[in-house]
Amino acid sequence: MFGNDRAIVRSWPNSPDSLNALTAARSDFVAERAAHATFDAAATTQSSDRVDRWVFTQQHGPFTAYTRTVEPCHTSADQLIETTNYRLEIPWFGWLFAWPVKRAIARHHTPPPGRPSNPWWAPPDRLDARQAMVLGLLALASMASAFTNTLFTQTATFAADSFGVGDSGVSWAGATVRLGVVVALPFAIMADRIGRRRVIRIVAWAAPLICSLGALAPSFPFLVATQTIGRPLGLALDLLIAVVAAEEMPRSSRAYAVSLMAMASGLGAGIAVMALPLADLGEHGWRLVYIVTLIWLVAAVDISRRLPETIRFEVPHAVAPKMNYRRFAVLAAVVICANFFVAPASFFQNRYLNDVRGLSASMVSLFTLTTATPAALGLVVGGRLADVRGRRHLIAVTIPLATLLLVLSFVVSGAAMWIFAFGGGFIGGIAYPALAVYRAELFPTGNRGRASGFLTTAALLSGSASILFVGWLLDSGRSYGHVMGVVALAQFVVVILVLARLPETAHRELEDLNPEDPLPASVPS
Repeated sequence: MFGNDRAIVRSWPNSPDSLNALTAARSDFVAERAAHATFDAAATTQSSDRVDRWVFTQQHGPFTAYTRTVEPCHTSADQLIETTNYRLEIPWFGWLFAWPVKRAIARHHTPPPGRPSNPWWAPPDRLDARQAMVLGLLALASMASAFTNTLFTQTATFAADSFGVGDSGVSWAGATVRLGVVVALPFAIMADRIGRRRVIRIVAWAAPLICSLGALAPSFPFLVATQTIGRPLGLALDLLIAVVAAEEMPRSSRAYAVSLMAMASGLGAGIAVMALPLADLGEHGWRLVYIVTLIWLVAAVDISRRLPETIRFEVPHAVAPKMNYRRFAVLAAVVICANFFVAPASFFQNRYLNDVRGLSASMVSLFTLTTATPAALGLVVGGRLADVRGRRHLIAVTIPLATLLLVLSFVVSGAAMWIFAFGGGFIGGIAYPALAVYRAELFPTGNRGRASGFLTTAALLSGSASILFVGWLLDSGRSYGHVMGVVALAQFVVVILVLARLPETAHRELEDLNPEDPLPASVPS
């Protein structure tokens, strides 16, 4: 076999039970249909006809090619041989799913009653080949987006030292780059008018190209200018990824897609962090980190070539319909309150660990690695729970608990600090997909991008304001635990708003949530 082609051969006892199980069409990770059966040519009468070979093909599933055959072993009449040939196309991440998919295919399942039973790592719904391909491309785009969004944060200090800029200049630069989020808004609006695919192609190319210009910066203001444009283009890519995921995924797997995109974003940000040691190569070593940005042009090429337009956008629909301002106001309040705690808790963590707990730079790095990694596991759990059990109750349970644990990590010391931060990161990861998926679900196709753009802007501005507020409180002499406890109160407002004002969206089609949209003839399911 070559490429993504795989073959699995298994032997089974030639018993009535095994024969009945193996010759029933599968309905789990893949739905099969019986293609044909070959009869034993040696049979002499119709009554003695005996099926000698059964062949099954894919009726619905993620494979671009699939065949399963069952036949008696030629060397032993006591055995049945089951051979499964398949080809799975998940761009860039196929290697990650190769082993679990092989394991899922190798285990023969008796067709379960009702809905199919997918493995725990798979989405609740059975995907088709197009959806599997789109998920892989969106994950790649998420990595590129996260890299461009992390780049300036990681390199600002080194670049400032190179240009002789002080702390106040770095602070103003950081604020300026964050305010550049307004650059993303025209692209979000444009995506509602000319299509998601066309705008994603533009920003997938433009974001790394413009960010990479930082390597040529003759001055610090020039560097800030390039990142004030390039970083928001990465943000535009990120919010459009969420829109495409919502429009392409089946109704019970949208939060799962959000969790995958979040994990891919973490990997993209990690690559930016891993590139940072280049800054130690000399006074201008930080410029090499900006050159690394050009690797994402490879992603832009593949995204431009293979990412299709969403099925829902291609269906005739109202362009820029009237915004549901009640929904928008509720969601804006939710993201503002959520980021009012999350942004400063993340921003001031390293300073707290160093100034208050006396951790060295290497210990701070170890703390971050140890306590943040579980959040990725939480995303996997949270994406599935949000799709299977629903969003609202999951948010009601996880956000208060995660917030409490994170606040306590700013209060206690020693092992308890590590444990509370670990638990807060994990449970916060569980909450994230349920909360994030609302942004794309509650608006129709004609203004889904626009709404996501304005909500992203609201979230970033809230985070910036909260960082300034927390910094002022800390400078006035208040403790970290007290200050984080104050801003954490906003998280409880999030829970109240979700329970009181937002509908349950799990297992519901986007057209059911937004009746102004027509239902596509081939809606993802």
